[in-house]
Amino acid sequence: MKVMILCGGQGTRLREQTELRPKPMVEIGDRPILWHIMKTYAHYGFTEFILLLGYKAWVIKEYFLHYETMNSDFTVEMGKKDALHLHGTTHGEAGWKVTLAFTGESALTGARVIRGAKYLSGDEPFFLTYGDGVCDVNLHDLLAFHRKHGKAATLTGVRPPGRYGSLETDGDRVVRFTEKPPGGGGLINGGYMVLDKRFLKYLHDDDGCILEKDSIETCARDGQLHVFEHGGYWQCLDTYRDWLHLNEKWQRGEAPWKVWT
Repeated sequence: MKVMILCGGQGTRLREQTELRPKPMVEIGDRPILWHIMKTYAHYGFTEFILLLGYKAWVIKEYFLHYETMNSDFTVEMGKKDALHLHGTTHGEAGWKVTLAFTGESALTGARVIRGAKYLSGDEPFFLTYGDGVCDVNLHDLLAFHRKHGKAATLTGVRPPGRYGSLETDGDRVVRFTEKPPGGGGLINGGYMVLDKRFLKYLHDDDGCILEKDSIETCARDGQLHVFEHGGYWQCLDTYRDWLHLNEKWQRGEAPWKVWT
């Protein structure tokens, strides 16, 4: 089962960190937040990733292109065609399969998903999340919940301070999705979504297609969207204050999202 991660936005509210790199590459500790998100999925056995790139895509491409050499001991024999010899790996990401898909410099979220869909497999569902939020949600429980209700889409609902899109629910069925209402404070979309291929019909391939507004709202009106409520930790890297908070948690060894060992 594959994991799509939205990595194309400019991160304008974190400009001091994103002037030279995309927001998913902003570091928590000594690793990009994107790595932290991928480690969460890998902990539950999901190691096939599709990264939906846009703004400064080359930064993410270079990171993964050189990942083995930057995280392994190696010997270089000068003057030889096959000059590089890796001495095993010194990291825990062996076996990850990462597809880096450029989905447009200025495309919005829905457009990025539909353009990356060609890398999905068969009719199986797929995970989708944002490249700027960490969470300790149990992904096995999330997937089981999605399969049980049998609808097209599941969101992970969390309850941080208001400033995000709000979910209105009837039990675990989402009846209305409102993008970033004033005031906020209710259950919101924390990412970590599970989507069936049926969901793709709500998307269209033009730069202005917004996943949250054009697609998720329509899916909710059709009765095809459910919410998996997560009462644990969730934090989005949206502002400089968020960055300080996440780094403080990591440096103290108190990062609730670190489910891997």
